[in-house]
Amino acid sequence: MPLLSADSSQTTKRQSFRTLEMVSMDMDKEFDQQPFGVDYGRLENGLVYYVKCNSKPKKRAALALAVKVGSVLEEEDERGVAHIVEHLAFSATKKYTNHNIVKFLESIGAEFGPCQNAVTSFDETVYKLLVPIDKPELLSEAIQVLSEFSSEIRLSKDDLEKERGAVMEEYRDNRNASGRIFDAYWTLMMEGSKYAERLPIGLENVIKTVSSQTLKQFYQKWYHLCNMAVIAVGDFSDTKSVIELIRTHFGHKYSASDPPPIPHFLLPSHEDPRFSYFVEPEAAGSAVRIGYKMQVDEVKTVKDYREMLVKSMFRNALNRRFFKISRRKDPPYFSCSIAAYVLVHESKAYIMTSSCKEKGILEALESMLIEVARVRLHGFSEREISVVRALMMSRIESAYLERDQVESSCLRYEYSQHFTDNKPIIGIEYEAQLQKSILPDILASEVSKFAEKLWTPCSCVIQIVEPQASATIDDLKNILKKINKLEKERSISPWDDEHIPEEIVNSKPNTGNIVQQLEHLNIGATELILSNGMRVCYKCTDFFNDQVLFSGFSYGGLSELPESKYFSSSMGSTIAEEIGMFGHRPSVLMDMLAGKRVEVDVEIRAYKRTFYGDCSPLYLETALQLVYQLFTTNVTPDDEVIKRVMQVKEQAILARERDPYTAFANRAREINYGNSYFFRPFRKSDLQKVNPLKACEYFNSCFKDPSTFTVVIVGNIDPTIALPLILQYLGGIQKPNEPIFPFNCDYIKGLPFKFPKTITREVVCSPMVEAQCMVRLCFPTELKRGKMEEEIHYIGFLSRLLETKLLQLLRFKHGQIYSASVSEFIDGDLPCVTGDVRGDIRIDFSCDPKISLKLVDLALSEILRLREEGPSDQDVTTILEIEQRAHENGLQENYYWLSRILCSYQSRIYAGDIGTSFEILDEGHSKVRKSLTPLTMQLALQRIMPHKNQHTVVILVPHVSWFQRLRSFSQWTLNGIDVKILAAIAGLTVLALSLRRYSRKS
Repeated sequence: MPLLSADSSQTTKRQSFRTLEMVSMDMDKEFDQQPFGVDYGRLENGLVYYVKCNSKPKKRAALALAVKVGSVLEEEDERGVAHIVEHLAFSATKKYTNHNIVKFLESIGAEFGPCQNAVTSFDETVYKLLVPIDKPELLSEAIQVLSEFSSEIRLSKDDLEKERGAVMEEYRDNRNASGRIFDAYWTLMMEGSKYAERLPIGLENVIKTVSSQTLKQFYQKWYHLCNMAVIAVGDFSDTKSVIELIRTHFGHKYSASDPPPIPHFLLPSHEDPRFSYFVEPEAAGSAVRIGYKMQVDEVKTVKDYREMLVKSMFRNALNRRFFKISRRKDPPYFSCSIAAYVLVHESKAYIMTSSCKEKGILEALESMLIEVARVRLHGFSEREISVVRALMMSRIESAYLERDQVESSCLRYEYSQHFTDNKPIIGIEYEAQLQKSILPDILASEVSKFAEKLWTPCSCVIQIVEPQASATIDDLKNILKKINKLEKERSISPWDDEHIPEEIVNSKPNTGNIVQQLEHLNIGATELILSNGMRVCYKCTDFFNDQVLFSGFSYGGLSELPESKYFSSSMGSTIAEEIGMFGHRPSVLMDMLAGKRVEVDVEIRAYKRTFYGDCSPLYLETALQLVYQLFTTNVTPDDEVIKRVMQVKEQAILARERDPYTAFANRAREINYGNSYFFRPFRKSDLQKVNPLKACEYFNSCFKDPSTFTVVIVGNIDPTIALPLILQYLGGIQKPNEPIFPFNCDYIKGLPFKFPKTITREVVCSPMVEAQCMVRLCFPTELKRGKMEEEIHYIGFLSRLLETKLLQLLRFKHGQIYSASVSEFIDGDLPCVTGDVRGDIRIDFSCDPKISLKLVDLALSEILRLREEGPSDQDVTTILEIEQRAHENGLQENYYWLSRILCSYQSRIYAGDIGTSFEILDEGHSKVRKSLTPLTMQLALQRIMPHKNQHTVVILVPHVSWFQRLRSFSQWTLNGIDVKILAAIAGLTVLALSLRRYSRKS
């Protein structure tokens, strides 16, 4: 049995934090303004640099160019220009033209995607690259790309025209219900400041008409090296050579002799609360949002840091109250939370947000305000604060244990924040010492006192969101008056906390034993067959000191159920979670787990039942106790819980029906998979078919028989500690006398779906507030049993190829989409080895409704071209490089290994030996990789998508008049609509219009 060294055992790791020295509490001690643990400096031309050696992930570097230039610097006719400049940086620079930067990134395995490589905000723009550096020249060229962004973006008229459509599509994507709600709230929050009218996405008119000259003027005015920082964090051999590369590529550049200073725009405070009653027909539900604006606190001294911890404790304590209220009888809201947000430079807000039932906004608002007032009057209890203290101590302990395993991209973000927002970087070791020293001394009275800053006269902004108005602004004001009166009269009672049990498991189970133990050296894993029939496979890793992942599955799921049982059973896990599937109500369990880094959840899918989670190695026992409780708890219906669950489900159904995408998604699903009850979403009428007792009985049976489950555990495991826990809590689950769900994977019932045999095309017209358009193309696939595993790998590579080529065509060549996604569906991962497996490849993109049919034709033509001509050598090289880099990164991640081992168990070739299954899959993947050429990919495309004339196209467009719809029909004539049918439609339409005119004359 493989053992980890003593140095990496849980006990040693725990002691390393517990024995951490306390620090003296000199509250006036100032932090060093220099960032800790990074080479930090400034070139003669004003450029700041941050360089840090960090080996997570190996042979990779996270780079950034941070620029203190954002949308707030735009003039009225420039609204959106900062964001367009960011877009055009990847289009063309002095050295790189025609999106060659994107081609370079993809050629070295660094993916390019929306919001993945750059972001523009109100006060800054940050360009980001994550590149491999296993070849010396790659780092140099990546830094050169950043240097091009700093001063050499071309911004030509042709570049702008090509990218205008992509920016416009990003703008259109933002004009949904969520975008409109946010825009309205932001405008209200920032009223009286320039920030109110400078959303980074800009104005539609500016995006459509702005000139390249305006872009150049903005770029030349603000993009100066003194406003920039280069950040390089990666697996470098040393930092000096990286600094020299920065000097090489940036040192010769010079800014203007007298660049304009970056102005600061203040956010004025206000005494009277501001109100917004936002009626949004497409809203996901009714919501209340209460924000309190204040200045950002500068953390310069230990005292400042202590105050920051006090505020964090306040938020955590209040959030725990909100959660408990949401689980009460007839709760005022379904969910509620408070969080702190940095709005812009020097301004932040504490924002409370709740979601509630329709026409329940006044009750929700009252409850939220009362809870803050309750804290002002009576404070938090010492027990509440002790729970929060344990939670925060646990978080800093985890960060300390993994202080040498932080991802380079996380450090890059920290250094970017230091540059743009002056956020101090004092090092995780010192932070751990500070929190360990400070947290025990913070009293409940100190934490409670912060509630005094959350008064409605303190720059408060209240937003109500409803699909239909059920109240008025005066009603909101009356609620505020009521709360103020209650608080003044001290008529608000103290918080009544509930009893919290000490132990998760009341009596520990009898320990099971090992029937068989196998070592799989090719995986580095140990497999155990326990006395109750459960199979457990664990792999010890050192990727993260404070992470253990686990997942257990058993065959047999919802596909086995007739329609009469489906609706009740599919609600089983939702009902069980709210009642308490681990033997304790969620509000109680939350406090029981305070300070313990443990999460466990379940999922019941078409073919499998699964429990999964993650935990700290220090709390593996707690995680396994929860699994034991899952198998031994009999959930029984609780009327109040059932009522609340059904309310939430009903509100979710109503919200979905308001969403214009619902009709599109439902119709696409119906066309591609049929109208089976399994594929169609829950309807309001289906709620009447749910029997809570049957739902609980089904859930209880799903997690009852351990002999049908296989469990995989991956992470920082010490077998000498983990094995006794596995035997006690997994091996201690009693096997029932009669088998439950004894399904053999060969005989799982497949889902009832059948893809259309011919070309099917349909336009779904949906009412919507602002025009949106979504396109979905689906192509059926059928994998033959003999080479199914290899074909699955080919599908993965083909999906990557199609996504890359469609992005090149529709985004970079025609400039008409923002992004495109290609995904595959393989019959819901049916674990059947007796026959062929069906599925489909799906392509999704959004676009301007007016050109949707044109883009569909372009996409289909490109796929046909790939079938007939195949991809280029460069296409194949790029795909292989991206896949190889993703594989290399995955090898350093616990999630990747967990997934690979689970796939080996669930593979159609698994025959009882996980080592053999893993090896065959690994060899199959390598075989496909090595075989990839333009010809083999072309043949795979022809083989896996064999039918030229078998696909579906579904397009979502805004609901328009019959005449406008008739005009759009003409665009479908080349796509399979019969000309005679078109003529008939035209004739009927003319007749209808004539009759209408005649009736008006009469």
